[in-house]
Order: sequence, then structure tokens, then C-alpha cells
Amino acid sequence: MPTLDEIKHPIATEIDLFEEKFKDSMQSSVPLLDRITHYIYKRKGKQMRPMFVFFAAKVCGGITESTHRGAALVELLHTATLVHDDVVDDAHERRGFFSVNALWKNKIAVLVGDFLLSKGLMLSVEHKEYRQLEIVSNAVREMSEGELLQVEKARRMDIDEAVYFEVIRQKTASLIASCCACGAASAGASDEIVEKMRLFGEKIGIAFQIKDDMFDFGIDDVGKPRGIDIKEKKVTLPLIYALKNTDKAEKRRMMNLVKNHNEDPAKIQEIIKFVKTTGGLELAESTMLGYQDEAFAILNTFPDTEARHSLEQLVRYTTERKK
Repeated sequence: MPTLDEIKHPIATEIDLFEEKFKDSMQSSVPLLDRITHYIYKRKGKQMRPMFVFFAAKVCGGITESTHRGAALVELLHTATLVHDDVVDDAHERRGFFSVNALWKNKIAVLVGDFLLSKGLMLSVEHKEYRQLEIVSNAVREMSEGELLQVEKARRMDIDEAVYFEVIRQKTASLIASCCACGAASAGASDEIVEKMRLFGEKIGIAFQIKDDMFDFGIDDVGKPRGIDIKEKKVTLPLIYALKNTDKAEKRRMMNLVKNHNEDPAKIQEIIKFVKTTGGLELAESTMLGYQDEAFAILNTFPDTEARHSLEQLVRYTTERKK
């Protein structure tokens, strides 16, 4: 599989230009804010979401100035949600570095998240990017609803397959869907094409989250630490499938371990072993690949171009990555 840098190569110049514009879009006249946004920028992630915006635009007609604004809008709002998530989760690390709330405390972190959110909104309004603003605003609404749905269900350990898919569709897939829709909209695509690209992104987002959830059960020796979701009492797809594949007594015992012994390393390893031996990981992977196939079926309705092949490689990266 190509590396992310190899996949990015056809749009490398555009991504470099985007990063400069994105950095400028976070600037403030308040020195403290500038220090914090500089800290955030220096610890940016893989830039996969802007890549989805740019490749979607190329597939749907071509990259424009509007595409750059769409990528910046998505990244500003995504960064704002990450800052707020770390406060909600009381997380002190993000991508191996101290989180904003760990260094500057919760109050400042919440305000920084609000600032980034407002910057994204102003970027759209100033350039009359109302179509993109509507797309991304809907995604932010869904992300909030998904997070609250998960909190509500997690308290009662009341998460079945249908609820799980609704949570990840809203929490994760809606943002990747908005990336693809913004890319299409920025290229001047019709509402029908924008919706088609949004649905493509949604299916990729669901596959992406299933892959993430598989890492927690030791799909590989790298990636996020094993058992984090179990410690947080999150019932994800591998566990849901494993519980469906066992008898009632074993299901009750496993649910009791998740509810009441989720801090015990030995019990966590017992849950992980249970998921592996009952086929939970294999079933989750099969479902993930099913969503990938559905996404490719949509993508294949677009002209056969280099941009389409690049977007296909980016999709494969999301499902074949090792961390």
C-alpha cells in the first residue's frame, strides 16, 4: 500500500499552500491565543481531512480558491472539536503531546475551541461560502448529537448494533462526509453530485471508525493502547459481534467485566481474548470492508481519472493503516 505522502503527491503543492492559509486563518491579536494556536498548528495530524476535500474537488471538476476555504473551514471546526473533546474527556495528551487543557487548563481550552469555531464561521461568511457553511454546520450538529447519544447509552450500557452505527455515523462519519461534500461544492458540482460525494464520505467515515475500534482489541502491536475503550465502558462493534456469538451466561459475565472490572488489566485482557476467540474482530473487519465496497461503488460512477484513483488509494489507506 502507498504511504500517505505518496498518496498526497498529486496535490502536494495544494496541501502546502493550504497549510500556510490554515496557519494564517488561526491568527489573533491576542498574544496568548497566538501562542496556543501556534502550538496546535505545530502538532497537526496527518491532514487526511483536507486531502479528502482536495481529491473530492479534483474528481468533481477541479481545485479552486473555494476548495482551499472549504479545507480550512473543515480543519478549523475539526480542530475546535478536538480541543473541546479533550476537555470533556479530561484527556491530557493529544497525538503524543500535551493537550491544550493540560497546559493551559480547561477554561482557556474551551475558549480556544470557541475561537477556532468562530474563525471557521467568519471565513465562510466573509467569502459568502454559504453552501459549505451549511454542509459543515450540519456535520458539527451531528457530531454533538452523536457524542451525547453515546454518553446517554454508555451510562446504561445500552448500546446495540443499531445504536453503535448511529453513534459513529454522527460522531466520525459526518465530518468526513462534509469534507467530500465541501470538495464537490467548491468545484461547482450540482446538488445531486454533492450529495453523492457526501454519502461516499459517510461510508468511508464509518469504515474508518470501525478500523479505529478494532485497534483497541489488539489488531496490531501499534496504534492506540489496547483496552482504552473498555476502560471507558465503550461498547464497540468487535465486542457487540463477540457478544452476539456467545451464550447468555457468557454474555452476562463479559458485560459484568466491562461494567465493573474495566480498570483491572487482567480482566481487560480477558475481554480482549474473548473478542478475538469468538470472531468479533473478523466480523468487524468484514463489515468495514463492506462499507468500503459501498463507497467504491459510488466512486466508480465518476469518470476514471487520476484523481479518482488517488481518492481510492486514500480510502484504502483508511482501512489498511496500522495505527
